[in-house]
Amino acid sequence: MNYDAMFQSALDGLHADGSYRYFAELERRAGDFPKAFHHGIGREVTVWCSNDYLGMGQHAEVLAAMHKALAETGAGAGGTRNISGTNHYHVALEKELASLHGKESALLFNSGYLSNWVTLGTIAARLKGCVVLSDASNHASMIEGIRHSRAEKQIFRHNDVEDLERRLKEIPADVPKIIAFESVYSMDGDIAPIEAFCDLADKYGAMTYLDEVHAVGMYGEHGAGIAEKLGLSHRLTVIEGTLGKGYGVVGGYIAASAPLCDFVRSFGSGFIFSTALPPMIAAGALASVRYLKRSQKERDGQQRAVAYMREALDRAGIPHVQNDSHIVPVMVGEADLCRALSDELLTRFGHYLQPINYPTVARGTERLRLTPTPLHTNEDIDEMVVALSTLWQERQLKRSVAA
Repeated sequence: MNYDAMFQSALDGLHADGSYRYFAELERRAGDFPKAFHHGIGREVTVWCSNDYLGMGQHAEVLAAMHKALAETGAGAGGTRNISGTNHYHVALEKELASLHGKESALLFNSGYLSNWVTLGTIAARLKGCVVLSDASNHASMIEGIRHSRAEKQIFRHNDVEDLERRLKEIPADVPKIIAFESVYSMDGDIAPIEAFCDLADKYGAMTYLDEVHAVGMYGEHGAGIAEKLGLSHRLTVIEGTLGKGYGVVGGYIAASAPLCDFVRSFGSGFIFSTALPPMIAAGALASVRYLKRSQKERDGQQRAVAYMREALDRAGIPHVQNDSHIVPVMVGEADLCRALSDELLTRFGHYLQPINYPTVARGTERLRLTPTPLHTNEDIDEMVVALSTLWQERQLKRSVAA
């Protein structure tokens, strides 16, 4: 059998429907973000789609902490957490994350994907008869964790309180239940009705599992996310977050009760058998979390940039999704066009952002996803909006009413 031909046939299908993913070879330059060198076209570009939302990946305190830890501890952790891989920095970071979210304990993972996959997969599998109620727009890592658990799954309509309650009513009171949802959804930038979901969890005896990966660092008095901003952290069973977006490093975590974290630590194979994060990574993340607990200027700067961009897009009539978060989706609605616009923004104007096509979003909702940071200047934003407006005019694309 010609296996490579089978693989190529599947890849040809991705090319045909516009969903093939191209990787850009970028060279981030500390001290110059959001600028980067694009090796594919051989020039400096402005990056508009980074999840390093606050620019913490180049912050002086983060870099200093990582350099210090590298010199002290070396490059790697040396093993899994239970086989010589638990370093002082891992323990300190877990304590800091527990404190950040007002929880008894926290558990560190190698990525946000792994933290969702392991935690949901372990809890749902080992709670006998557990039913997981999952928001229809949940991230792939949550979906995969739930699927891996083999627990019963019910998908409720996105952010729909009534549909969730209807489903909860039909589940016997003595059956373990988990309501799994996100705070900020990464593609539309909308925010879940967290308080209403917590009310339903209390009413029907369910656990709540909140993914805050697109919110930690950026919302709340100390950067603990939307739950902190709304004063709801204490009502959530599990808060899951990442260290690779707002905190600018890499890694994932959960914060919850001590028994729950120890349960996942003890039964989650994806945690048990994974080599631990290098201590220098944990040290950098620890410095970032501590810094953003006390500094508001990055969050203020991001909100300023987002507001300025939305106003500029409105003036130019560029259609974008209105939401209360930092994510600015510019709607295109066609895969090939989305790719073409992205290519032209890069090659003609020096603006880099990836087209968001199926299966990341539904067909017909293709978009350019902009994430302005505190380090994008008003001049950067003006240049980007002028480039978009030029392409909209040349291609005679529909503009929003504000134009």
